[in-house]
Amino acid sequence: MQHKARPRELRATDVTSRRQIGRTAGVSSIRFLRLTVTNYIYGRARLYFHLCSSRLVDPPPIETELRAAGTRTKAENMEADTVSIWPRMEPFLLGALQVSPSSKLSLHYLRKMATYVRTRDGCFPALGWSMWRHIACGKLQLPEDLAWLYFETFDLLVGHKPEERLEQAECLSQCSSKSELDQQRNKLSVDTLQFLLFLYIQQLNRVSLRTSLIGEEWPSPRTRSPSPSDREAKTSSQNKNWDDQAHLSFVQSHLAEILELLVEPGQLSQSGQALRDCQISLEAVRSLGLLLEGSVCGSKAIQPIHRLLAKGPLQTQAGYSTVSRSFSLHKLLSCLQHSLTLNPFGITACLRSGKKLAWAQQVEGAIKRAKIARNTHTAPPGSKMVLMSQVLKQTLAKTSDKLTGANIKIHRCSDAFIYLLSPLRSVSLDKCRDSTVVLGPVETSVHIHSCQNLRVVCVAGRIAVGASSRCTIHALTPTRPLLLPGNTDIILGPFHTFYPSLEDHMASVGLAVVPNAWDQPLLLGTEGLVNPSLNASSNPDPACYRLLAPAEFHTLVVPFQMEGDTCEVPGGLPPPYQAAVDEKQKRIQNWQKTVMEARLNKQQKQQFQELVEVKFHEWLLETGNRQELDSLIPPTIASLKESNGPATDTTRVNDTKHIRNGRAVGQSPMAC
Repeated sequence: MQHKARPRELRATDVTSRRQIGRTAGVSSIRFLRLTVTNYIYGRARLYFHLCSSRLVDPPPIETELRAAGTRTKAENMEADTVSIWPRMEPFLLGALQVSPSSKLSLHYLRKMATYVRTRDGCFPALGWSMWRHIACGKLQLPEDLAWLYFETFDLLVGHKPEERLEQAECLSQCSSKSELDQQRNKLSVDTLQFLLFLYIQQLNRVSLRTSLIGEEWPSPRTRSPSPSDREAKTSSQNKNWDDQAHLSFVQSHLAEILELLVEPGQLSQSGQALRDCQISLEAVRSLGLLLEGSVCGSKAIQPIHRLLAKGPLQTQAGYSTVSRSFSLHKLLSCLQHSLTLNPFGITACLRSGKKLAWAQQVEGAIKRAKIARNTHTAPPGSKMVLMSQVLKQTLAKTSDKLTGANIKIHRCSDAFIYLLSPLRSVSLDKCRDSTVVLGPVETSVHIHSCQNLRVVCVAGRIAVGASSRCTIHALTPTRPLLLPGNTDIILGPFHTFYPSLEDHMASVGLAVVPNAWDQPLLLGTEGLVNPSLNASSNPDPACYRLLAPAEFHTLVVPFQMEGDTCEVPGGLPPPYQAAVDEKQKRIQNWQKTVMEARLNKQQKQQFQELVEVKFHEWLLETGNRQELDSLIPPTIASLKESNGPATDTTRVNDTKHIRNGRAVGQSPMAC
């Protein structure tokens, strides 16, 4: 037993000794290596310091730089998360025609057009009317009138100085033949890539088979019950042109295709699709500014999309290269999708947090008060809006800087008389009936949708009417009125009123009295023009529209006193209508002469006066004009205080005044 135990003790002792020896040797080796590395680093540092000192350059603090770089990266990532990008309102509101687009504007054809314009002389970066007509009529087989409609609509959308528009209007008014007109149009050009994007967003109002069958999109597992403000926004927007949620959904769903249209042809596959590793130039991304804009959190400054992407926190995430001045398509797509959000100045935000305006209730029997909201106090130019809903049996009048340059939406108004006498950006009338709307000059478009028995009086860059019946439009417009599907019994008449500052307002938005195409409508269907032959003024479609007969024509008097020099209808009336007015005036003079020659005594005059007044009041009741006159009676001071309340805007007493018997009698009942 002892003989067997010794080897175990010897082996254990031997192992312990070897471990101690190994540890000692290892420690010596590590110390030697540390000393060697330290001497090497110290020597290299002395040499580097000597070189830097000899060049009078301080050595950079390497560790400090690394820490700062790490800190900047984290800060930039945090800042990148605070950058918001949203779809601009105006391209969808004013640019997308409210009709299902032609199949020739599908992505397949637009890809071909994108390749064509980049490989042909005279098409890029600016596309002239002659080349677009060649592409639209020769390649896409679109009618020339439809090609010009798209070109003209885009030209209305982009910003032009009023002086430029007035100069162009003067040149067009001097054209006496189609060849001269084509020569003037050939001088016009648009940004090629932005025009491509404009054509693409016509898909906004494309009819979806799924949506038409079920009424809305398929339910999502994450779908939540809409809040009252969401339901109000959906009800008020109705069509997609005003619906900022539809704009966001459209961009999110089609962003990849939108970016593909900006890729150069050399980076496309044979099928025309963009390769995964392709690049988009900074100049091409600049054209995205038509659709997108944004801001950095904490800053009120709104910047175009290319400035947000080419600098600051999004530069790395978007894959921007300062050498090639281009973006990686894949990274750019991911970056934009991550940063997209709802427009903070859209209709949803305006209904939720816009400034509310209460309007006095004037006529006995009016059930609801008008609901007014605006964001003109916070929104930038191009995003200002005023929403008016449920104006019932009231007269509303307004001329103010709050309206100037704003997009106006008038929704579900009935038995109302509305006067908005300021230069406006655009106006939409949706589901209104039995009302009269008199507008100041509208820079872009007046769109009438789903209205009945409506009378609209306006000077506008464009008039569009869809799904409406028994509406009368008195217009002065340089473009052909656009009649969309679903119209019946539309009456077109000449502009027939004025107010003192009208001509000054027209000049401020670049609208002239000529050319005036109020009587040359363009009928548009789902596949382009309904019938080109029907668009000639000599062959109208009686089932859809008619021109107002001169015998039915009467001028309109704006019953408010304002400052200005305009004292007659700008440009005058067309000869047949002026002759009708002169004939009516002559009959009035003959009647007055007959009364004078009758030589009635005092009692007979009184009886005759009473009889005329009775007949006049009967006529007022029969025609409904009694309501309009009654609504012009100014309210008492007490009723104004009660209706406005402490939370409303202070009314401007001198904004607009009523005229009764030729003199001002008080404040407009609905001036705000």
